[in-house]
Amino acid sequence: MGELNRKQFGDDFQWGVSAAALQTEGACDVDGKGQSIWDTFSSKKGKILNGDHHHVACDFYNRYEEDIDIVKGLNIPNFRFSIAWTRILPSGTGKVNQAGLDYYHRVIDYCLKQGVEPWITLYHWDLPQVLEDKGGWANREIISWFSEFVNVCAEAFGSKVKHWMVMNEPSVFTGAGYFLGIHAPGKNGLRNFVPVVHNTVLSIVAGAKILRNKLPADRQIGTTFSCSYIEPNSHSSKDIAAAKRADALINRLFIEPILGMGYPMTEVTALKRLEKYILPGDPENMHFDFDFIGIQNYTRELVEYSFFTPYIGASLVKATKRNVPTTEMGWEVYPQSIYEMIKKFGAYPNVKKIIITENGAAFKDQLVDGKIDDTRRVSYLNDYLEQVLKAKNEGLNVHGYFVWTLTDNFEWAEGYHPRFGLVHVDFDTLKRTIKGSGYWYSNLLKG
Repeated sequence: MGELNRKQFGDDFQWGVSAAALQTEGACDVDGKGQSIWDTFSSKKGKILNGDHHHVACDFYNRYEEDIDIVKGLNIPNFRFSIAWTRILPSGTGKVNQAGLDYYHRVIDYCLKQGVEPWITLYHWDLPQVLEDKGGWANREIISWFSEFVNVCAEAFGSKVKHWMVMNEPSVFTGAGYFLGIHAPGKNGLRNFVPVVHNTVLSIVAGAKILRNKLPADRQIGTTFSCSYIEPNSHSSKDIAAAKRADALINRLFIEPILGMGYPMTEVTALKRLEKYILPGDPENMHFDFDFIGIQNYTRELVEYSFFTPYIGASLVKATKRNVPTTEMGWEVYPQSIYEMIKKFGAYPNVKKIIITENGAAFKDQLVDGKIDDTRRVSYLNDYLEQVLKAKNEGLNVHGYFVWTLTDNFEWAEGYHPRFGLVHVDFDTLKRTIKGSGYWYSNLLKG
């Protein structure tokens, strides 16, 4: 394992740690907060592993000072977190909840007081349930509902926050929530998924335009995309074609229209169903010139041809069946994937700047004598960062790296089982314990 040093990445490289409101805050019905789709989804039997829920989570709502102190203490200069739509607009639209605004002002102000730069994600999957009851992302009105939320946040926090991300991983919340049904709101099938994709693209761009108009000129506006390095399982022409289709769906579906290139319908012909939702004027409202693109990579996927998989004729070959090292999520540890994805996204002519807005790993952590020696996570972070450095040294436009995540938290349908944090949380007592990986990252950032 090579000895990495912050200086190798240059003085203007952004270092941080990422988190999300629903996964950490708890306080899910406090101070006027409305219900989100995850409140509804997690209350249904069998939807979340072990019947877990996010009602308390890490209690970041009450412990934000303690956690921001940890960020500062670990020498981490940037903290990415999200704003819960339901705290700001409990009914999705209409009356603004002052207590919600006040809360995020306190969080932002405390970050700034401690010399930690806040990076805000506006939508990290917690749609107000009242809007889902009206069709949610499948209802074209979502563009104006989301725009209202963005407007309120831009006016409230624009003078303090320099870095903004419109949405987190659209392919995951649309695919898992409206196609596979394994995330909130639990809808499935192509008829749900297709309108959701188009409305999400239009909403990302509408939100970005509002930020551009409302914020001071020096503010950085981005949005984040999940991505996996896709390779065919064999050299057969069928597997190669299947991998191309999977890549179009997993990696290209949202970035390409937003860059003005349209949807990748040639590779995935089922996406031609989008055409009936593209109204006159939409093509002009589907693309935006972002200051940066956030990419979030954890692994690679091997893909093979599958006659039985509808629409894309491709299936993933599970890493757990391939005799390769995996994380607790069953994802292959494959550091080169992050280099390949920087290269792939960097090849688009309109991508000015790439920030790795998430990368990290869940492993089984053992608390022994008040310490956690998570050597596998340290190796993972180190090896992926070496690939980021390789990309940077080759002149690729990667300008930052954020670890997922600060504290162990509520990992959506997986509940509290996978622990990604640099900081261990005892979910009975909420006691925080910095892991070996937290100290490793801190030392790296000390330079």
